[in-house]
Amino acid sequence: MGPTLIRAPRGLRRIPGIGTRIGAFALVELQKLRHDRTELFTRLVQPALWLLIFGQTFSALDVIDTGDVPYLAFLAPGIIAQSALFISIFYGIQIIWDRDAGILAKLMVTPAPPTALITGKAFAAGVRSVVQVIGVVALAYLLGVHMTTNPLRILGAMGVVLLGSAFFACLSMSLAGLVRNRDRLMGIGQAITMPLFFASNALYPVELMPQWLRWLSAINPLSYEVNALRGLLIGTPTNAALDIAVLVVAAVLGVLTAAALLRRLVR
Repeated sequence: MGPTLIRAPRGLRRIPGIGTRIGAFALVELQKLRHDRTELFTRLVQPALWLLIFGQTFSALDVIDTGDVPYLAFLAPGIIAQSALFISIFYGIQIIWDRDAGILAKLMVTPAPPTALITGKAFAAGVRSVVQVIGVVALAYLLGVHMTTNPLRILGAMGVVLLGSAFFACLSMSLAGLVRNRDRLMGIGQAITMPLFFASNALYPVELMPQWLRWLSAINPLSYEVNALRGLLIGTPTNAALDIAVLVVAAVLGVLTAAALLRRLVR
């Protein structure tokens, strides 16, 4: 009796295996936090400074019309999205480090598809960012800003941050595949971070923007992330279905683009 031929799973039967590989890659990324557990807390310094200095100053000046919503409450979800953006947009530097250390070449010869590797790293970037939600909500309460304490809404906000962070991490890894150099990537990351931030509704309502900036805001995924966070955390009216749909589509396209450019990075 001859040996039994075991066929590789095809079609939908591949999904459980791919899911396991994505989880493994994400776990490897998250385990890096064990070497510096203070990173999650030091990440809260920047949003705290934005709320304490920028937020309170502009609240006192009363120069930005946010309607019935206090400016600090209006600002807090934008600062969460901004902090997640700053964490994720330089994530491509890590993948270049992996290439230089020879780790990426070894991962590329495993049975896992490039999309699993990119998705795992993007998910890890999102998990690093979700701590901002709890930190900013807690700080906002200390400053007298009323934000939701509904655990389901806070979990929803974490999901929104995870999606937004996944897209910007994939954008960073796509740029890494194009430039293939840490210094160039850092320069590009610094060049696009502030335009992405200021061309969104994180600091001021869209209605106050000039028309050309409104157009940029309409195609900026960060604006949809901020809209969704405001709806969940402070209850402002928002088109939640559109916001989530844009973030999901952006994240999926980001994963596919970064995966397509990944092999170029290891050449």
